[in-house]
Amino acid sequence: MKRRWKLLPRDEDALKLAERIGLPPVFGQLLANRGLRTEEEVERFLFPSLSHLTDPFLMKGMEEGVKRATRAILSGEKVVVYGDYDVDGITSSALLKLFLADCGLEASAYIPKRLQEGYGLNPEAVKEIGAQGTRLLVTVDCGVTDRQEVELARRLGMDVIILDHHEPPEELPPAIVIDPLQRNCPYPFKGLAGVGVTFAFVMALRKELRELGHWRRRPEPNLKRYLDLVALGTVADVVPVIGENRVLLKFGLEELSRTRRPGLVALKELSGLSEGPVDYGHVAFRLAPRINAGGRMEREEVPLKLLLTQDPEEAKRFAEELEEANRERQALQEQIYREAKEMAETLEGEWALVLCSEDWHPGVIGIVASKIAEEFWLPTVLIALDGREGKGSGRSIPELHLRDALKRCSEHLIAFGGHRAAAGLKVLREEVPLFREAFREAVKLSLGERPIPTLYLDAELSLGQIDLRFTEFLELLPPYGPGNPRPLFCSAQDLILEGVRRLGNDTVRLSVREGSRSYEAISFGGFPEELPQRAKIAFHPRTEQWEGYKRIVFEVRDLQEASS
Repeated sequence: MKRRWKLLPRDEDALKLAERIGLPPVFGQLLANRGLRTEEEVERFLFPSLSHLTDPFLMKGMEEGVKRATRAILSGEKVVVYGDYDVDGITSSALLKLFLADCGLEASAYIPKRLQEGYGLNPEAVKEIGAQGTRLLVTVDCGVTDRQEVELARRLGMDVIILDHHEPPEELPPAIVIDPLQRNCPYPFKGLAGVGVTFAFVMALRKELRELGHWRRRPEPNLKRYLDLVALGTVADVVPVIGENRVLLKFGLEELSRTRRPGLVALKELSGLSEGPVDYGHVAFRLAPRINAGGRMEREEVPLKLLLTQDPEEAKRFAEELEEANRERQALQEQIYREAKEMAETLEGEWALVLCSEDWHPGVIGIVASKIAEEFWLPTVLIALDGREGKGSGRSIPELHLRDALKRCSEHLIAFGGHRAAAGLKVLREEVPLFREAFREAVKLSLGERPIPTLYLDAELSLGQIDLRFTEFLELLPPYGPGNPRPLFCSAQDLILEGVRRLGNDTVRLSVREGSRSYEAISFGGFPEELPQRAKIAFHPRTEQWEGYKRIVFEVRDLQEASS
C-alpha cells in the first residue's frame, strides 16, 4: 500500500537548544518531536535514572493499600493475587507473589482461563478463592471495572486491593483502588502498564516495611532484580516508552539481558536470545508471544509457573510447552489471517472493518486484527462467534482512539474495554450488523477524512550529514517503542539507486549515490520488483561491522520515485 510522507514541522527553538547542550542541531528536532523542550526534560530522557521514578505514595490509594498489605504480611493472613492471562497480568502476578515471598508471606496466585472465565474477576473464581479462607484479595492488571465481583468478595469476608491501569468507571468498586487514571489521583505519570503499577506498589510496601524494622529480621529485597518482569509486561502491553516507562524499560531490559531467573533463561534460549543484549523488539516479537501463547491456547497456568520456578529442568519443560503452544498459535493465526484478508478484500470504501466467523479461535483474533489493521490501514475488529454471542478483539491505527470509538457503539455491545490502540468486546450475534454500522459511523465521525497510511519523518537530511559521531548520539535514544519511535529521516534530494542485490527473505542490498559519493543501503521488505533509477528514500541510519571496521548503512523504509 502506497504511503504518504509527512515531514514533522521544523522547530527553530529546538535546534538552538541542541546547540546549547552540545548536540548536533537535528537532535533538537528529534527531541522536540518526542515532546522534549527543556534542558531538564532532555537530560532526564537521554540519561534516565531509577531516581527519576516518582514517589509511589503520590498514587491515590497507595498509603491505604500498603498499610492493609503490611497487616496481612505481619499477621500471616491468607492472600491471593488475581491476575490477567496476558503478559502484563502474568508478570504482575509473578512480581507481587515473589516479593511477598521475600517478605515472608507465601501468597497464592490465580490466573483465570481465557475462554471459560474471560477477563477480570468472575463470581465463581471469587467464591472459590473465598472458600480457601482468603482474607485479602489483590487484583493486578484488572479489577477496576469489576464492581459486582468485588462486592461479592467483600460479602465473603475478603478485603480487596485493586492494582490496575485501565480507565476506571464513574463508580469505583468498594475496594482500595490504586490506579493512576482514577479521578483526583495526583500521580503525574498516567501511562504505566499494570506491571508498572504493581512495581510502584512493591516499592512503597518495601519502604513501609523498612520503617517498621521488618528487614532487620530478613534480607531486604533488591527491587532491581524484578525489573526483568517489569520490562516484559511493559513492552507486551504496548504502553508509551516515555517518562517512567522509559526508566523502567532502560533498566528492565538490562536486567532481562543478564537475568538468572530459570524460566526466562530457558525461554530466551528457545527464542535464540541466550547471547547478547535483549532489546524492545526481542521482547515484542520473540519472548512476549511465547508467554502470551499460554493464555491464547488454553494453557494459562504455564507462563506463571515458568516465571516462578527455581528449578532449571522444570523451567525448560515449561518453556518447551509454551514453544509448542506458540507453534499452534502461529498455525491458527495464519489460517484466520488468510480468511480475514479475503473478507476484507471484498469490501470497498470502508472506514473500518468488522469481520466475523464461527471458525475463528478467540485467543488468536487480536494478533490477526493487528495485521489486518496495518495492512489495510483501517481500524479493525475481528469477532469469533460461538452460539448466541461473539468475542471480539480490535486494533486501531494511530489516528483513532479505539476505546473512545467503541464507547459510541456501546448500546450494541454486551461489554467492552481497552486502550487507544487495542480493545476487547462481547456482542450478541444479532447485534453484529448494527454494531458494524455504528462502528463505521463512529470512526468516520472521529477521523473526519479517510485514513491514509502515513510515514512521519523526523527531518530531511543530506546523507553526508550522517557520520559515526551522529550514530553515537542516536545510541542515546533507545529503548524505542510507542511514543519514542526509531528516528526516521528522508534524503534531502533524489538519489541514484544502483547495484541492487536481492538476498532472499525480502532482503535487498543496494548502493545509493548522492552527488559523487555512494553509500550502502539495505531494506527488509516491501521493495518493488522494479526499482526506479532515481528516488528519495525514507531511512534509519545504522552501523555494521565490515572487514574489521564500522561503517554506516542506510536502512530504507520507503522510497518515492523522482518526478520526471
